[in-house]
Formats: sequence, C-alpha cells, structure tokens
Amino acid sequence: MPTRSFCTAFTEQVRRTPDAPALSWAGREISYRDLAHRVQDAREALAALAFAPAHPLCVPAAKSPETIALLIAAFEADRRVLLPSASLGAEALTRLCAQVGAPHILRATATGLTVRTSGAPGRPLPGPGLLLTTSGSTGTPKVVDLAAEGVDAFLTWAAGTFGIGAAARVLNYAPLNFDLCLLDVWAALASGARVDLVDPERAAEGAWLTAFCQDRQPTVVQAVPLFFRLVTEAGGRFPGVREVLLTGDVVPPPLLDRIVEAFPNARLWNVYGCTETNDSFLHRIDPADASTRNGLPIGRPITGVEVCVVDADDAELTGAGSGELVVRTPFRARGYLDARLDGQHWRDGWFRTGDLVRRDADGLFHLTGRNDHQVKVRGVRTNLQEVEQVLLAHPEVREAAVLAVPDPDAGTVLHAVVRRTVASELNGLHLRLHCAAALPRTAIPRAFEVLDEALPRTSTGKVDRTVLRERRHPALAGSTGGGPTS
Repeated sequence: MPTRSFCTAFTEQVRRTPDAPALSWAGREISYRDLAHRVQDAREALAALAFAPAHPLCVPAAKSPETIALLIAAFEADRRVLLPSASLGAEALTRLCAQVGAPHILRATATGLTVRTSGAPGRPLPGPGLLLTTSGSTGTPKVVDLAAEGVDAFLTWAAGTFGIGAAARVLNYAPLNFDLCLLDVWAALASGARVDLVDPERAAEGAWLTAFCQDRQPTVVQAVPLFFRLVTEAGGRFPGVREVLLTGDVVPPPLLDRIVEAFPNARLWNVYGCTETNDSFLHRIDPADASTRNGLPIGRPITGVEVCVVDADDAELTGAGSGELVVRTPFRARGYLDARLDGQHWRDGWFRTGDLVRRDADGLFHLTGRNDHQVKVRGVRTNLQEVEQVLLAHPEVREAAVLAVPDPDAGTVLHAVVRRTVASELNGLHLRLHCAAALPRTAIPRAFEVLDEALPRTSTGKVDRTVLRERRHPALAGSTGGGPTS
C-alpha cells in the first residue's frame, strides 16, 4: 500500500536508480523513471477531476502498471482508496461504493483515466489509506480500513525478513486487491526491487506460469498452494529462487515434496495471517522434519505480535491446548468501516480471528480450522477442515473438500469430494479405511465422491465449496457448509 512513507521511499528509488526495472508486465520492463512518469500523469489527471478531497475513490484492482501508478498518485494526494476485485459485478460494486461512500469509480488504462459515477453519496474519510474487502462465511463483504502505521511496520518487517532489496526480483501472483500484495508489490517497490506481475488471465495455466518464471527468474515467490501445484505439475524447476512463502491454504504433504524438488535452493516458509492483521505467524519449513507429514504448523508469532487462545467459554488457555486464536499485532488495520463488526471482532486492539488453532507443548501453533467450519454430527462437534487434512494426507489424493449435508435421521452427515492422482485406482472404500485410521467414527464421511478432474477454485486458489454445494446439493447453495456449533 502506498502510504506517505512508501511514497517517500519510492521517490528516493526513482532518484537513486531511475533506470532500474520496477515492473515487468506483458513482456516488457518498466523502469522506476517510467513508472514515476505514469504516476505524474495520474496525479495530473486526478487534479483535473477536482473531486471532493475527503471522499474516497473506488479503483477496481485491474492488474497493470497504470493501476499501480494511479494508486501511488492517489496516496500522494492524501486520498482514501477502495480497492475491490476487478472482477466484481456492476451491481455488487455499486453496493460496495454505497457502503463506503465512494461516489466515483476510476479505472486506469494506457490512454488515461476513465471515470464513472457510482451513484453513492460521498462519505468524508479524510487522509490517505487503503480500504480492502474481505468476506465472512456468509459472503457479506467487510471493508477493512488499513492503518498507515501498520502497513509501514509490515513493509519494513517483510523487506528485512526476506531480504527484499534492490537486487531482488519478486513474483506477484496474487490479485492487486489482496493483502499479499503488501509484500510482493509495495514492499518490493519501496526497496528498489523488480516486481514481476503475473497476468491474471494466465494465472491458472501451469505451462505458462512455468515459462514465465523461468524467463523472469524471480528470487522471492509468495503464492497460494494452487500456484505451486500448477508449476510443479508442469515440471517446473527454479534453482534461482531463494525465498518461497506458502500462504492461504493447506499444503498437502505430496505437494510439499514437489515444492522442495522444484525450488532446491530456497528457504521455505509457511506464513499465516488475515487481511485485518496481516501476517501474524511464521514457520521455517524443514523438509526433513517428519512432523510435516501431519500438516505444516503456522509456527510462532512474529516479533511484536501478541497472541492468546480462548476456549468456547471465552476463557484464556495457557500452555498446550486448542481454541480460537486472538491476536494483537503491530501490522493491524484500523478496523472495519462498520462499527457493529468492530464490536464483534475487535477489543482493545485484539482481533478475534475465527480461526481454530492447537498450541503444542513446545509452543508451536497448528491451524485446525474455523469456527464457521464446525458442525455437529450425531451430537459430536466436527471440524470439516480437519477431515480434509486427513484426506489430503493420502498419497493418492490431490484435492479434497468436505461438505456438511442435512440428513433426516442423523441431522448432518459429511460428503467428501476428492480428486485422485493420475492413473490412481483410489475409491471410496480405500478412503473410508484411510479415514478410519485417523478420525473418530462420527467424522468419517458417509459418502466419498472420487473424481479425476480438478475441483473448482476461488480467485484465492482455495477449493470453491459453494460451487460444489450448488452442483451436488442445490438446496444448500446459500449455506456455509457448516451449521450450529453450540
């Protein structure tokens, strides 16, 4: 995020190394000088529009050098910016603008700015800042107001921890509206590095991604497991990468093995965080550690991050135990724009993540699921994500999702959808025996659907359980796949 401190650092990079590459995009490199010229053009275009200075601007996050330049120009002008997904439908975008009070929607193109009126009344939000959206289990957008001081602290931490300096080449796989871009776009540009922007239209093409990385030779790669699955299945090998950051979803052991082989000279990290707090936990992965076969831990809190674990009665747990993770971090957001949501999730700087964790006797944290992914099966509380992790531990399982399905007799039963490896003869009986060795009886899915084709994915690379529910159980289309947890 281009805060005032970022803008100062960027200006210094332009002064010191104007001809160094800042971005690579669409087969060409853009120098820091060229990017600064685009920022100047955007700055002049914004000034000519003469919008009310306290009203936020909506900038759909179409990945391009022009969008990045527009964001820098907006923050240099002390504007608050709503950065929604570029693929958000017109109706949803209008509702979001009304929620934030952004009367104007700006899109940056190679020929200049296009402006559309959202129809929303302006809402004064003075001062620079970035508004990101995140969704709860119901899909209702929550607008997160990032704090400049938190972002600045994160940029400093990320650059120092992962050695992002002028010689670094940082892959940007995530969409621009994701908080992952704080590291692989903004920390990189503040440090004089080159950012290699992955075209979203090619982001699901393993062969293209592999060729792109082999051409651009990034040194730092942060991505969701989907990216690593695509490039390793395409046979990619990347000895020049020195830092690999895994984030966003569970990494099955077979995929971790392929990552180790494909990135032989890289330090491997498991990174945990959320939009509201940014990264909170970090774990250096030791591929030789046999415990990784049971799932990667999220590790320990980053320096400056405070954590506590609370049980179902909100009592704090000390020592080893399981419960909901609550964090307080120097990277935190200001909160939500909706004060009611603030009251539900924030208290005295502490944020209730909704994530369920287990802290072992050595103080290492393991992510086990979410509050909204818990259901009761025959009266026993069951975590859907724990069942999925057991399925993913099978060597012939590539992808897995577990759905909670209403049942007239049992109340709720589990339905597993599994993609098997190529040429595998895996079937439901094999999976039932595999689950029986690791799960209580109530957590074993009643039905196993074994597929050879890929499961549907969301824009973040996670299995899209909503689509699976709509395909198999249309009556559940609006549900979370969970149920009452009490």
